[in-house]
Amino acid sequence: MSNKPAAGAGALAALTLLWSCGPSKDQAAAPPPVIVQTVVVREQTVPNIGELPGRIQAVRTAEVRARTDGIVQRRLYEEGSIVAEGAPLFQIDPRDYRAQLDQARGTLQRALALRNNAASVVRRYNPLVGQRAISGQEFDSARSDLAQAEAQVTEGRAALARAQLQLDYTIIRAPISGRVGRAEVTEGALVSASQATLMTRVDQISPVYAVFSESSSAILTLQQQARSGELKISSPSAVTVQLVLENGSTYPIPGRVDFTDTTVDPTTGSQTIRAQFDNIGGLLAPGQFVRGRLEAGTLANGIMLPARALQFKGEQASVSILGKDGNVTARPVTPGSMAGKYWIIRSGVRPGERVIVQGWQKVRPGQKAMDAADAKKAAAAADRKGG
Repeated sequence: MSNKPAAGAGALAALTLLWSCGPSKDQAAAPPPVIVQTVVVREQTVPNIGELPGRIQAVRTAEVRARTDGIVQRRLYEEGSIVAEGAPLFQIDPRDYRAQLDQARGTLQRALALRNNAASVVRRYNPLVGQRAISGQEFDSARSDLAQAEAQVTEGRAALARAQLQLDYTIIRAPISGRVGRAEVTEGALVSASQATLMTRVDQISPVYAVFSESSSAILTLQQQARSGELKISSPSAVTVQLVLENGSTYPIPGRVDFTDTTVDPTTGSQTIRAQFDNIGGLLAPGQFVRGRLEAGTLANGIMLPARALQFKGEQASVSILGKDGNVTARPVTPGSMAGKYWIIRSGVRPGERVIVQGWQKVRPGQKAMDAADAKKAAAAADRKGG
């Protein structure tokens, strides 16, 4: 590594000598070419990566609403905490419902007593009707009374079950496991089952969805590339997604696309793409903005350039091209996404062209430049000729 600067300096000195020994005055006055390093643009198989804005959504979101009427006595959870399914969240005043339960229990006991009495009458009448000690009409009336008593028992049990259910509803429980939000009601508030008063929300925190929107034209282009064989992708489920968070950090675990909407939004001309992620440490919160780098297979005839070759002015990117005549020209390019230390180039350069990757800071468009490898060969040839 320590011999490279010396070799470069020797090559530059030899080129300077060669340049100054030309026959014309114009050539004698011209400065020597700037030594740069270049890469030759070649088509190759590149990952098909697209970057889309998106938002995090909970896989399941449950709105916790009142299922009975009453006054809220207490909030039983800490806002923003993680709760298990069935965990108590609110307590509604249960006294009225306890009274209704006791009333339903008494009604059932009365119905049971009437049924037992009617059943005993039927049992007594049963042998007497065969002996013609009672009329058939009296026996039929006794059996009818027993049937009505049985019906009243059934009604009483149903009323008791409903009263018990209404009492149970006075404790509002989490319908799913997840992170519970802020309370929408406070102690002393009147809630209503008929109006389905919203009390809070529970979001499942893992896994979560990341939802993106892509133009229908871009999706159509991908489909055409896949049919032609230019794009190689096994299946939509093989599309991996890497998330970039709002602070610029990369989420450590990639996700996979699990749904692509088949309809196009008529207002935006876009389709929805959804990916699923494990939510490690709760870093991903519903509503959070993210950027997703979607890797959908590989493109057969793509172009990649080292990141150090690209020059950015705002959002405009360009590269320096070293022509066959040694002249340097600036060329705007359209970069796609990054794959490691390389930019995937969508347009702007052609196979066979030489792009300056090191030394472009020292040269301006229109100046002469020479690749370091060519300069070394020229210096070696000059040494052999001089020897």
